Amino acid sequence: MNALHLVSLPLALGPLRRWAATRGFGADEGVALHHLLSETFGKGAMQPFRMMPAPKATSATLYAYARADEACLRQTARECAMPDALAVCNLDGLATKPMPETWRKGRRLAFDLRVRPTKRLLKPAGVFAKGAEIDAYLVEALRLHPDGRPDENPVERETVYRNWLAERLGAAANLEEARMIRFERRPITRGKTSREGPDVIWHGELTVQDGDAFATRLGSGVGRHAAFGYGMLLLRPAR
Repeated sequence: MNALHLVSLPLALGPLRRWAATRGFGADEGVALHHLLSETFGKGAMQPFRMMPAPKATSATLYAYARADEACLRQTARECAMPDALAVCNLDGLATKPMPETWRKGRRLAFDLRVRPTKRLLKPAGVFAKGAEIDAYLVEALRLHPDGRPDENPVERETVYRNWLAERLGAAANLEEARMIRFERRPITRGKTSREGPDVIWHGELTVQDGDAFATRLGSGVGRHAAFGYGMLLLRPAR
């Protein structure tokens, strides 16, 4: 398998909105970026990803993990990208760096992470059918309070989401601390359906437990919807 690379790509927000609107993706930014990156660099070539716009800015930086280096990404874009997509993606500003192939056990790292903490039901619960993807907080609330009366021992949303995050890191890393910086409920569009769900940004620190598994986790993302702007572990030096 090719080495994992961290990619940064400047995007022009005005052309991005126009591109998304003409393609019918204006209602869901994650879907628009998914299609833009797939058509420009190849399906699944740059994911997970995260767009980081500054307030009131006309441009943003998209970060992603990719198995292709800068030269390969540029070549694919030159050969395959549509002109309107190149008006969005600033290829002159494209940059990559190789990531470590493995990580030292015990390495402590800070992280910035956007996730959609949902679970698929293994059996029907309340009004939800088996296989439904719903808010992890709601799953826990239904488990603890099937009668719908959470007055005693109420479920704490941040605790549920923190446990969900620790489970998704699995054997790759221990979650040392995590602060929920933002919580919103946002709709996502998949095909012809749209559904609302949790959108959470975490800042925290973790300790690597399995270096190979951690490298794999970076490339696959944390949780579902890694192809639509969720699950990218952006690493920082720990305190």
